[in-house]
Amino acid sequence: MVPALLFILLLSLTAVPPGATDDGDEAEDSLDASEIIARANANIPKNLIHGDIVPNMNRNADPCTARGCKWPKSGAFVIVPVSISSSYSRNERNTIIRSLLTFHRTTCIRFVWRRWHYNYLYFYSGSGCWSYLGRQPRGQAISLRKNGCLYTDTIQHEVLHALGFHHEHVRSDRDSYVRILTENIMSGRESNFEKVGTNNLGTPYDFNSVMHYSKFAFSKNRRPTIIAKSNPNLSFGRARTMSANDIARVNRLYGCCE
Repeated sequence: MVPALLFILLLSLTAVPPGATDDGDEAEDSLDASEIIARANANIPKNLIHGDIVPNMNRNADPCTARGCKWPKSGAFVIVPVSISSSYSRNERNTIIRSLLTFHRTTCIRFVWRRWHYNYLYFYSGSGCWSYLGRQPRGQAISLRKNGCLYTDTIQHEVLHALGFHHEHVRSDRDSYVRILTENIMSGRESNFEKVGTNNLGTPYDFNSVMHYSKFAFSKNRRPTIIAKSNPNLSFGRARTMSANDIARVNRLYGCCE
């Protein structure tokens, strides 16, 4: 059972003022999450890995969910406290809240307002769109820049990083499904395509994942940097929301069906 206090916090998080609009999903309709993130992060000085992950000097870039960076489960739910910067407008805060609530509908992840919690996510308008990989000690930032990052797919993407998930195109078995065209990658961005020893949780490679970058990601010449081996003309990385596989991975990693 989730304590009564947490039910109250959950209810307070789901409360969105009547008539509020979700401005974040209406703009930049033609851009996918990877393009939005790449554009927002193009000139920031922060040393990001894989385009939008902040490196933790106490851990390497390998998956950490087997070594303590999963969020803890309490009964049937995984409780993730959050705090949202007051610098956002009401509509901007609602965009973030609505995106968080998509996890409530399909997984056992439950976001609650941070009160006394030691570990929590802090959403603020930073220099771009980025997150840490998995749960970090104490409060951890997720940067969602105003006028650049406040879209459902981008928010889900960064939150999935915070839950412990890497990009789809760097997963351990990616070479069976895609080819990386290094000759077309921007100089200095090659590390965004380095393969990671991921735990794929028995789910198939997913071109429709909200974590998959587009075939032209970080291209220096408008030619593809990633192509599908099964069909070189396949368009991918255009997800506007989490795929069924994205949801299945969260549920499997956190034992949502147990």
